[in-house]
Amino acid sequence: MIKKISSLNTGGCRLELYELTNQNGVSVKITNYGATITSIRTPDRNNDLREIVLGFDNIERYLDNHPYFGSTVGRYANRIAGGSFVLNGRRYRLDKNEGDNHLHGGYKGFDKVFWEGSISDGRLVMHHISPDGDQGYPGELDVHVSFGLSRDDELDIEYHAVCDRDTIINLTNHAYFNLTGCSRDILDHELRIYALKYTPVGAGSIPAGEIAPLEGTPLDFSRTKRIGQRIGDAHPQLEITGGYDHNYVLDSKGICAEVYDSFSGRSLRVFTDKPGLQLYSGNYLDGISGHGGVKYIKYFGLCLETQFYPDSPNKEGFSSCILRKGDIYSYKTTYGFGLGRP
Repeated sequence: MIKKISSLNTGGCRLELYELTNQNGVSVKITNYGATITSIRTPDRNNDLREIVLGFDNIERYLDNHPYFGSTVGRYANRIAGGSFVLNGRRYRLDKNEGDNHLHGGYKGFDKVFWEGSISDGRLVMHHISPDGDQGYPGELDVHVSFGLSRDDELDIEYHAVCDRDTIINLTNHAYFNLTGCSRDILDHELRIYALKYTPVGAGSIPAGEIAPLEGTPLDFSRTKRIGQRIGDAHPQLEITGGYDHNYVLDSKGICAEVYDSFSGRSLRVFTDKPGLQLYSGNYLDGISGHGGVKYIKYFGLCLETQFYPDSPNKEGFSSCILRKGDIYSYKTTYGFGLGRP
């Protein structure tokens, strides 16, 4: 079931909140500001429903700066080196909103706009038109992001977009998961990622351009291990990012990650048809207050962002993020919630 549970005027725009629920008691709340997931509540092994994503109780809080809690980010999720790229022989210059680089769509990316929300065919649909030149990107981009919650406790997110000019695009959701019910950090979460390779980063967390093997590094999650098991290792990649903040080259389409929390018994499985997955361990969380007044400190949330590789427009050999005029950008990511080890 989907329903609109609140709506208010703010700055001449409507700030809306929707709720998706199923017969198992699982619920997901989404606001039209940033097409943002504000809440996901699932049962633990004792059937106790608790919050498993970081966020705020008051949706007006999302209008202020925050670290992309649950946001739909774009036009280009992740980083673009030097805030520029070349397409069809022309250089486009973007916002430099993270040092010398462009991050998550710029100063006013898709996470900071009001989307048009509607309910259609059992799904919550968010619609946004990004004008030509928005944050420096070429073409008018027409975007739909839809959310559905199944009887099997699966939240699927479908992304569709078309553009009237050739452009680049890379959409994802930036939810921070904490399967404990947001009662402790995520270092004891057990994680498996279906990838044998990754894209190492250099200064500014920009990929160097190589695709390297994970074997033998503390970033290797091809076999299940605790997130905190090697996060403190003296390894150059971890020292650059202060923990995990890396793109994994997925082995194939379908399941890409599994997470289990022995404290609550909750599990999470992630499926996608995107080629990459950004693992982020909440390295830069600084004690911001969230749901119920809980302080979100370092390593308190886990992001599994399905994506094209970071800085793909500037790296030969990386998966192409170009959307040609007349083509359709269409991808899907599913988060499956459950109990017990996957």
